[in-house]
Amino acid sequence: MLDQLIIGFSDAFTFINLLYIAGGITLGIIIGAIPGLGSVTALAVLIPVSYYMPPLSAIAFLVGVNKGGTSGGAIPAILLNSPGTPEAAATALDGHPMAKRGEAERAMKFALYSSVTGDMISDVMLIFLVVPVAAIALQFGPLEFTSVLIFAFALLAGISGGSLIKGLIAIVLGVFLSTIGLDPMDSSARMTFGTVYLFDGLPLIAVTIGSLALASVIEQIFDLWRSGGETSGKDADMTATNSKLPFGEFVSHWRTIIRSALIGSGIGMLPGLGVTLAAFLSYGAARNASKTPENFGKGEPDGIVATEAANSAVVGANLVPTIALGIPGNIAAALLISAFIIHGIVPGPFMLTMHGEIIYALFASMIMANFVHLAIGRTGIPIWAKIAKAPRGLILPVVVVLCIVGVYLPGQSMFDVGIMLGFAGVGLIMRRTGFSVVCLVIGFILGSMFETSLRQSLLLYKSDFSAIVESPIAIAFLMLTAILLLSAGWREVKNAIS
Repeated sequence: MLDQLIIGFSDAFTFINLLYIAGGITLGIIIGAIPGLGSVTALAVLIPVSYYMPPLSAIAFLVGVNKGGTSGGAIPAILLNSPGTPEAAATALDGHPMAKRGEAERAMKFALYSSVTGDMISDVMLIFLVVPVAAIALQFGPLEFTSVLIFAFALLAGISGGSLIKGLIAIVLGVFLSTIGLDPMDSSARMTFGTVYLFDGLPLIAVTIGSLALASVIEQIFDLWRSGGETSGKDADMTATNSKLPFGEFVSHWRTIIRSALIGSGIGMLPGLGVTLAAFLSYGAARNASKTPENFGKGEPDGIVATEAANSAVVGANLVPTIALGIPGNIAAALLISAFIIHGIVPGPFMLTMHGEIIYALFASMIMANFVHLAIGRTGIPIWAKIAKAPRGLILPVVVVLCIVGVYLPGQSMFDVGIMLGFAGVGLIMRRTGFSVVCLVIGFILGSMFETSLRQSLLLYKSDFSAIVESPIAIAFLMLTAILLLSAGWREVKNAIS
């Protein structure tokens, strides 16, 4: 593995690759710093841009976007008390009080350094864990993969934040939509309605950008219109009374950094769990371990350190199930899977053997990206502050245009743009009715894999369901699925009664 990693560094350590990483991080931070957007929107909007890049440069660029977008969300949270993403709400708890007392730059330094450190720890864990996990996954047959995917769907529905039933419905709808196109077994047309545009199925980029990015932006435009065109939050006091952060002071928080990075990495490795859970679990763990828990929420640096180290640790760790199993750890990883597919890289346990050069170069790019992230983030702290205060009324229409152009360019098809607009409507309806858009998108992305493994299992065992008894792995995952669904259902019933 060490030899392959060295080769990966030699492939990745080029000027053009570093340029793409720097560009991705910069764009990620800028989009992440705009309240209401974040790393998922940044990835969704910029994946089409990577279509014209070489595979390694494209993946390195998108990794940079993900890293920059994740840390960029801390900027409006600290400066404006306007967390654009749910996980940034935990950063705002202590970051904004620090900004209000004249320590905005200091708070952003804590956030940046913690983010880079947590990310680095997570990337190292990814490199060492992905090979053994992939080796185990190679022992899986179609039946085992089917049971793992069923478990992943149940896990995602159970922790999607809303109703279990609504989460399952959204996943089933996503899987159903993935069956549109030519049948993978006999190439017969399914639900194509006589149009050749649907023979390859619904365009992945149009579905993801429409339901995630465009739906979110349109919803924010409606909110601005209803609020009478409010533009930005109140400026934080940037006349810093204490903007310095000595290296020794930051290192003194090492316990919180390591604890939070491990929490974020652990959650990132479990499919379906999200950055928000990592942020708030880590924040709670830091407060419980603190000798002065009463200071949390009043400008305690440990609160920022815990949240940002955990947030960014998810970025590397969620690629463990993505690369080893082909199952995305969260929605950002799901979008990266779509980028892999666009560039001819098949996710799953064979990824390391079929595309080993690119994967190890990706690992090297992730390590390099952390140093680039530190340099760009440190240099740009005063600039990001100005971007975060830009009027949303000016920014959001630009994002709408980027969404349309991003979907049109790969296939140069207005049909794809129409699909995106349709799914923007679907995303809006789902947001307003409490259905999880994330469940829909992951169901859509994993749907073809689920259909293939299920049909292979039925053919291999001649539709004999008793074959499950012969597979301890399948039994274990199906039992975990049943326990998960029952516990989530019981929790909802108790909440309804109380």
